[in-house]
Amino acid sequence: MLAINTVRRASAVLRTAAPLSTWSAVPAGPPDPILGITEAFKADKDPRKINLGVGAYRDENGKPYVLNAVKKAEVKMAIAKLDKEYLPITGLANFTQNAAKLAYGSDSVPLNQNAIAVTQSISGTGALRIGGAFLARHYPGHRIIYLPTPTWGNHIPLFKDSGLEVRSYRYFDKKTVGLDFEGLKEDLKNAPEGAVVLLHACAHNPTGVDPTPAQWKELSDVLAEKKLFPFFDMAYQGFASGSTTRDAFAVRHFVSQGHNVALCQSFAKNMGLYGERVGAFSLTTSSEEEKKRVESQLKIIVRPMYSNPPLHGAHIANTILSDPELYQEWESEVKGMADRIISMRERLCELLTNDLQTPGSWGHIKSQIGMFSFTGLQTEQCKALAGKAHIYMTMDGRISMAGLNSSNIEYFAQSVDAAVRGNL
Repeated sequence: MLAINTVRRASAVLRTAAPLSTWSAVPAGPPDPILGITEAFKADKDPRKINLGVGAYRDENGKPYVLNAVKKAEVKMAIAKLDKEYLPITGLANFTQNAAKLAYGSDSVPLNQNAIAVTQSISGTGALRIGGAFLARHYPGHRIIYLPTPTWGNHIPLFKDSGLEVRSYRYFDKKTVGLDFEGLKEDLKNAPEGAVVLLHACAHNPTGVDPTPAQWKELSDVLAEKKLFPFFDMAYQGFASGSTTRDAFAVRHFVSQGHNVALCQSFAKNMGLYGERVGAFSLTTSSEEEKKRVESQLKIIVRPMYSNPPLHGAHIANTILSDPELYQEWESEVKGMADRIISMRERLCELLTNDLQTPGSWGHIKSQIGMFSFTGLQTEQCKALAGKAHIYMTMDGRISMAGLNSSNIEYFAQSVDAAVRGNL
């Protein structure tokens, strides 16, 4: 009896003691820098506040914009009474074919030879992850990928998690606020033969600085000479210049020069399908038979990752890409979005250079392209803009040009002027 009471008392002590959690040793991870900006923006009650951190298009009134082509596509889909069945592992076949045609061009040799292996992905991020995993398993060269400095923040952890060794090459010159082309070439020439090189096809994120067509041609020659493998991330086709053809120049030139390439596409920005997560990953191959073998391995990667991709967004994108009238309207809307951002660049440059005569050179704002601009603002200036002017951006001075409009651009320019002069 005494033994039983002792056991009961011990059990009672265990029940009343604070349980030791299985996860007590898990450290807190660092906050996401972009989400942190959005949270600070939402908590700010000042009516003048501006969020220039979010990488999503905003209209002239600062509101999210749903394209008319997307709305019309959804009406057509509703009339067609589409079902909600699972897609195949590699996604909606008509969509992936049309996505490849958009990227590579209707006159693409591998496209017309049925030699492009393509799978639908969960937007551009998913395409990058599939590509990283495929290279880690099957690429015959070095499992090393070179990324530009700087690059999109998610590239580094994404490729590391894929099993690739991440290295960097020079890209942005802080002194000129432009492309460090000579440093870029030198680093790639010194890379081990057979390494992978990530290239932003257009609208480099976060700098907004792109190579010229002549520089792209020179880079194609450098990669060919060193037997480096080009891996393109094309998240902004059409959204950068307003022309889907112009923005695909680098990809199409490399393919025309005989490079096998990997390509990631996103339809988040150019169709405004952010939450629909529509993307594609593709690889050019030498033959239809080789393409089939590559696609079989892409299926093996995708199946245990998420089985198959989302349906609704793929139907939206495919409806637009396959309907000539909707396609024309979409291209017009994409150009309208790109033109509005370009006009904001020109106006901001004019305000800082001519109206306010802000110390420093601001021409780079106009020469950069796409959604983002590296302003050249220093960390302390960015902190002052957030704390005193209620203007939120990343601490490296990157801003989303889509967050500026005719109602807030003068206030932003005046605040930047005050920050640069040390008057905030």
